[in-house]
Amino acid sequence: MRGKIALITGASSGIGWATAEAFAAEGVQLILCGRRESRLKALQNLLKVPSHVLVFDVADKKAVFDQIHSLPKAFSSIDILINNAGNAHGLSPVHEADLRDWEAMIDSNVKGLMYVTKAVLPSMVERKSGHIINLGSIAAKEVYPNGSVYCSSKYAVDAFSQGLRIDLNPMGIKVSAIHPGLVDTEFSVVRFKGDQQKANRVYEGLKPLSAQDVADVICYMAKAPEHVNIADLLLLPNAQANTYVNHRKP
Repeated sequence: MRGKIALITGASSGIGWATAEAFAAEGVQLILCGRRESRLKALQNLLKVPSHVLVFDVADKKAVFDQIHSLPKAFSSIDILINNAGNAHGLSPVHEADLRDWEAMIDSNVKGLMYVTKAVLPSMVERKSGHIINLGSIAAKEVYPNGSVYCSSKYAVDAFSQGLRIDLNPMGIKVSAIHPGLVDTEFSVVRFKGDQQKANRVYEGLKPLSAQDVADVICYMAKAPEHVNIADLLLLPNAQANTYVNHRKP
């Protein structure tokens, strides 16, 4: 992958940050995207590869296109897109849920991912080359109680990935999706509105995946030979069997 250019959304923390580090170790040049400029600059200073920072919210359609179209020529030919940005808000049954939580999830997880893909695609289509890796979730495969809209957003990512793969197949552009289970990142803290105790309980009694675990697999997917596409991958910690069954030690 040395010398390729990758754009990573949600690079300011968690899986996005870890993926940037994993790619940098392979000599990949990076476009680091997110909402927190200070975090992105801190990451940029850690990496020993050419990199460029773009600050925008994927849910803001105009900002997505303006920022990606503003890339300097040296970073304009994107080889790999990692659609990582997304969120979960709330864990309530439908009749008690906050509509603002629904909108935040749909706007980022679905519309935002689509906006970024649309903005990046023209140069890939022109070159008939590229690789798009979308971050889904085990929630794209199984619906769980009180997660109807989050699961819906990830089912949408799964469907979009499949449709995109069909549309881009004649051009040789790879489309992959990775679906992690329990990962210890800021994810649960955001879902529970900053309640660290509630977030910690999600992982009690088991060892979840780390952001680095997921990043390593994303890197493996990106490094596959040109004729190989790891199209759809479910990644779970050993203690997790599905969304319902987790082996928790006392």
